[in-house]
Amino acid sequence: MAIRIDLNADLGEGFGVYSYGADAELIPLVSSVNIACGWHGGDPTVMRRAAALAAKYGVTVGAHPGYPDPMGFGRRNMALSEKEITDALLYQIGALDGVCRAEGTRVSYVKPHGALYNTAAKDEAAAEGVVRAIGLYDPSLPLLCPAGSSMARAARSHGIMTAREFFADRACRADGSLVPRGEAGAVISDENEVCARVCRAVSEGRVAAADGADIAVSFDSICLHGDNPKAVALARRIRAALAEAGVEIRAFCDK
Repeated sequence: MAIRIDLNADLGEGFGVYSYGADAELIPLVSSVNIACGWHGGDPTVMRRAAALAAKYGVTVGAHPGYPDPMGFGRRNMALSEKEITDALLYQIGALDGVCRAEGTRVSYVKPHGALYNTAAKDEAAAEGVVRAIGLYDPSLPLLCPAGSSMARAARSHGIMTAREFFADRACRADGSLVPRGEAGAVISDENEVCARVCRAVSEGRVAAADGADIAVSFDSICLHGDNPKAVALARRIRAALAEAGVEIRAFCDK
């Protein structure tokens, strides 16, 4: 049986007259798209435009809710309570699902953004807040999150399905967590390095950590960040490399 893997991208993050990321070019190249829900990035028009493009190209849509921090692009931690996180996600998932349905598609999974993703990966209360929102909105929606994370454990305890994520263009530590963006080398921009990293992760289930450790990785979906200036070129290179290796790119929700 051929190997199948999802290729996702974080998109829909522009605001008003400010464009951010190459949504129109990148959406046709991925199998799933995580659309910002208006709090860290995105606005109703940008969200609807991204949803329409996803529907046009048959790309699966995921909600990408974050902290209410547009100035910091959702990449600064905020001291929200568990209930506040639940309420924030309910608000954002519902907003995106509304514009998706207007464009003939729907939200099919949830992936928290930025600092919320990183916090909920380790903090049990934050993870509980995320999972509770999914359970209240639609418990059939999978949660895209790191393998072995607090989110994965909370989801399992609530009967919420999960999909495991690997970051093509982000360096990781020996424990599998991402190198913080403020540190040198956190974002990998060399196309050859990214492709080699992805192909080895898919074929061998291993990747080199930032400190040189060789670690095991398990995942269902590969993420590319839409704000990476090389995102479109990387998506094309990754698709070509995986196709050459006999890997089928397909949304994890379709498996």
